Amino acid sequence: MRGFLSELWQDKAAAIGLLVIALIAFAAVAAPLIAPYDPAAQTLTARMKPPVWMAKGSWDHLLGTDNLGRDVLSRVIWGGRATLMIGGLTCLFAATLGTVIGLWAGFRGGRTDSVLMRLVDIQVSFPGILLILLVVGVLGPGVWTLILVLSITNWMVYARLVRGIVSATRAMPYVEAAEVIGCRPARVILRHILPNLVSPLMTLVILEFTNIVLAEAAVSFLGFGVQPPATSWGLDVASGRDYLFIAWWLVTFPGLAIVATVLSINLFANWLRVTTDPEEREKRFARSLAAKRRVRA
Repeated sequence: MRGFLSELWQDKAAAIGLLVIALIAFAAVAAPLIAPYDPAAQTLTARMKPPVWMAKGSWDHLLGTDNLGRDVLSRVIWGGRATLMIGGLTCLFAATLGTVIGLWAGFRGGRTDSVLMRLVDIQVSFPGILLILLVVGVLGPGVWTLILVLSITNWMVYARLVRGIVSATRAMPYVEAAEVIGCRPARVILRHILPNLVSPLMTLVILEFTNIVLAEAAVSFLGFGVQPPATSWGLDVASGRDYLFIAWWLVTFPGLAIVATVLSINLFANWLRVTTDPEEREKRFARSLAAKRRVRA
């Protein structure tokens, strides 16, 4: 852990990104404890209150209130809980399905590989947002419906990545040696092929998480995602769009939460990709060594 933190601290952008991610995740988990109000509690006498630093602002509502008198800070905190939960579960389900299909296609090869990859090509060619709206329209909007449909529309990228790595690893000498000595296919996959997938899959999951967060915000903005009285960042942006010119804080703070989350994850994922790739680590070490020699010279 000490070596990990020391290496992370050398990339200040990634370290700040991880810190922001940790703070957002902590706020989402501890929402019942740190949120000052119930996010659905309405106080019509306090509607459209501006943030505390503006005229007529109040310390009772640090980020102001919305058109129904609900506290914006509380809704941002609770909205992060819903958004992060949807993103995390979607990535888990999509990565599991895509990894299993990619492993099977890459290991079996031949007709199995062709059939599964054609299935991937067919689904990739179908407009994702149209499929999301179609399924949600049939099943009805809701959190679990949104998780299901986002998982169905995002498993292909994992399948393609895993299939490519497995196809290349399948011909490596140590895999062939394991098969020659009589290892079962399950052991070959779990002990000799799957470890090669940990680094690229971990990086891909982190990057795809940002896409899921943006997709959830877009679907909730269209009214097919999280439904009131529950809240999410996308739903808050959708609710405040009609008051953009008279109450800018209704859209700004949930939007900034989305931007901060996506940007922080991307910064950390970029460092993680380089750190877990042996070739990239070797290049970075060579550049660092050359810089030190130039300083000494």
